[in-house]
Amino acid sequence: MAPIANTEDRYGLVAIVLHWSMALLMIGLAALGFYMAALPDAGFDTKKITLILYHKEFGLLAFVIFALRLGWRVTQVLPKLVEHLPEWQMVAARFVHLCFYGLMFAMPMTGWLMSSAAGIPVSFFGLFTLPDFIHRNDHLFGLFIELHKWLGYALVLLLAVHMGAALRHHIVFKDDTLRRMLP
Repeated sequence: MAPIANTEDRYGLVAIVLHWSMALLMIGLAALGFYMAALPDAGFDTKKITLILYHKEFGLLAFVIFALRLGWRVTQVLPKLVEHLPEWQMVAARFVHLCFYGLMFAMPMTGWLMSSAAGIPVSFFGLFTLPDFIHRNDHLFGLFIELHKWLGYALVLLLAVHMGAALRHHIVFKDDTLRRMLP
């Protein structure tokens, strides 16, 4: 069993739970986002609207987990990367992680701004409703839709790179990179 806190050799249980929770949420939100975007904008079909509401609520949950994860990350030691990596791969690994943090912030924020510009409130599972950042504005709504979509594409690309690299370490290099993130 992993320790609660990170060590120089491995991630702790808190970081592991936050990592895998966020991974599942990001993959699920991306899949749901692409699916619902492909649905027609039918006037009286509530399926797309219902899915959008779920997407928003789980997107806000992702933002909360991101905040917890970021708070945990800045208070913990970062385990060392495996020593056999060339320097460019170490830089790439850190860059991809920084991009993930940027996307974990930007995706929910652009979703929230998009909803604000559309004049549609964002609820957190009925517990509370977020305030609008901006007034209703159809032009900004369209811009935030595009930005959110392209950030989603970037997220999917980074997820594929990240998973591919983790599997490469596990299968080809047979090192502890993936095992350090497992309980």
